[in-house]
Formats: sequence, structure tokens, C-alpha cells
Amino acid sequence: MILPPSLGATAAWSLLLAYVATGSSVIGGFYHYANLLLHDATGHGTSAVVLSLMVTVISMWIAWRDVKISARLMLWIEAVSVSLILMVVVLVLARHGIPLDKAQVHLQRMTGSGLRLGLVLALFSFVGFESATTLGSEARNPLKTIPRAVIQSALLAGAIFIVCAYTEVLGLRAVGQDLGASQAPMRVLAKVGGVPLFGLLIDIGVLVSMFAGTLACITAAARVLLLMSHNGLTHGSLRATHVRNETPSRAIVVTGIAAVLPVAILAARGASGLDVYGWMGSLATYGFIVAYALVCVALPRYLRNHNAYRPGAQIIPWLAFTAMLLALAGNLYPVPEGPYGKLPYIYLAYLCAGLLWFFLRRRGSTSTPAKT
Repeated sequence: MILPPSLGATAAWSLLLAYVATGSSVIGGFYHYANLLLHDATGHGTSAVVLSLMVTVISMWIAWRDVKISARLMLWIEAVSVSLILMVVVLVLARHGIPLDKAQVHLQRMTGSGLRLGLVLALFSFVGFESATTLGSEARNPLKTIPRAVIQSALLAGAIFIVCAYTEVLGLRAVGQDLGASQAPMRVLAKVGGVPLFGLLIDIGVLVSMFAGTLACITAAARVLLLMSHNGLTHGSLRATHVRNETPSRAIVVTGIAAVLPVAILAARGASGLDVYGWMGSLATYGFIVAYALVCVALPRYLRNHNAYRPGAQIIPWLAFTAMLLALAGNLYPVPEGPYGKLPYIYLAYLCAGLLWFFLRRRGSTSTPAKT
């Protein structure tokens, strides 16, 4: 509503990619933890492609039927999972966390290169706190509940991330393991805390979280695609909603297929779930960074137009914009090695294709004579 149409289209296409690629990422995480648990229970895993298709189809059905069907159940499961994680954190800190870990407090062995490489995935772990805004009037009392959900999610998640990151580094170093190479760090941490059973329960909770993330991403991406269709950025058929359920059925199918397709291809080629999680999560982060940065640019003018401008409304958005710009630049140069070095070009190619579609449709609409 505020930026020039081309920048508005950039934000829309970027956010759509962000949600779809995040869905792909958590699908990879789902088949990793599913096979981990299956191997513990039966001694062998199953096809990653089958698991990916299964979790996507179920998520698409729920999103098509009514997302409220499973929202409350998953909320309680997530609450139990987070409670178990926090209990493990407290037990580990009680055993090893007093006094403070000076190596972490003084940032020992931290390098600029290491910070740069970790920054994208760290941002990816935090993104999505704004996804409640995509539900709009579907939420109860949206003008109060949605802002409250966004703010509380950011504050609560940020606090939990800091405490858990500190504890994981401390706990795994205490048993001589590398956090970056661990397949199930919370399981190791539970053993360090003296409650190994919690590790298994947390892994089950993580599996549910990955399923919930898949559902949330398809739901959010479908709403973004629906809005893009209403604004002429995508094909008009995607604005259709189900007659009875009032859900964007066609947009759900498109975003679900878009999310699972790269995962199925990578899984068929033998990629591990953690690799898929990292690759697709990094790709999603580029979309989030660009969308967040454009929001920062648009916010001051938006507030002025609505007579809600305050002095801090100029300083905070530009600080946030600078942070997004630095995060983006730090991961473009020097170019990361391996698949991560190709992701910026994939994002740029996707964005160019989306903007080309935007300009062609805009040109077509302006060149068509008005009917009399």
C-alpha cells in the first residue's frame, strides 16, 4: 500500500518464497526426525520421499478443511515439548551452569567468518513470528489478538533461543561432542541432565513441531498467494475459495506442491533431512530478509498516513533495515562454499521471474482498452 508497485511486488514474491521454502525446510526436518525415531523403534527407517509426501498431504488436507481442527491439539503438544526442553535446560544448568561459562560470555573462538555463516540460519530460526498476520479476519478479534501474538512470539521465542543456545553449547562441550555435528542435540542434552527419557519425548515433540511448521507454512503461503491473486500478481484462478470451508483451496494445493517438490527431488537424490533443512532454510531467509527490509522502509510513511507517527518510528525501522542489509551482505560476500553459495542466485532468478510476470501483466492491463 505504501511502496511503489514494483517494490510491493518484490515484497510479495519474497514473502511467498520465504513461507514455501520454510515449508520445504521443515519437511526435511520431519523426515529426519521420523527416520531417527523409526530407527530407534524398529532398527531401520523408511523412504524419505514417502515421509515427505505424507506430511505434506496431511497438512494440505487440514489447511483445506479447517486449520482449527488441529491447532489446539498441536498447541498443547508444543507446550508439553517446550516444557520438557526447559526442564532439561534447568537440569543441565544446575549441574554445569554455575558459575557462568566464561568461554561463551567472552565470545572465545568466535570469528567473523563463523558469525557470518551462522547468521542466516540464526535468522531462519527466528523468522515466522509475523505469520499470524496472514490470517487477518479469520482470527478472533484480529486487531488485538494478532499484534499481541506477533509481539509475544518475538519476545518469548527470543528469550528461549538465548537460554537454549547457551545451554546446548555448554552441555555438549561438557561431554566432548560437537553441537554442529550432532544429529539430535536435545537427546544428548537430556542425558547430560540425567533424564534420558526426556530426550526421546523431546524428539517426538520436535517431530510434531515439524509437522506443525509444515501446516503453518502452507497455511500462511496460501493466504499470501490468495492476496497476491487479488492484487493481480498471480493468476486470477488462485483467488478462489472453497464454498463450504471458505479456505483458499487452489492456493493451498499450489503452495503444498511447491513446498514438497524440491524436498522429494533432494530426498530421492540421497540428501539428508538436516541438509535439506539447512539449504531450504537459508533460501527462505533471503526472502524473509528482503521482505522485512522493505517493511522497515515503508513503516515511517505508513504511520504518517495514519497519524500515528512518533520520533522512534524513524530510528528503529532504519536500524532494523541496516541489520537486514548487513545480514544479507555478510552472506553474499565472500561467497559461501558448496550449495549455500548457489542459493542467492536461485533467489535472484526466482525474484526476476516473479517481477517479469508482474511487469508483463501490468503492461497487458494498461494496454487493454476499457470496455464501453
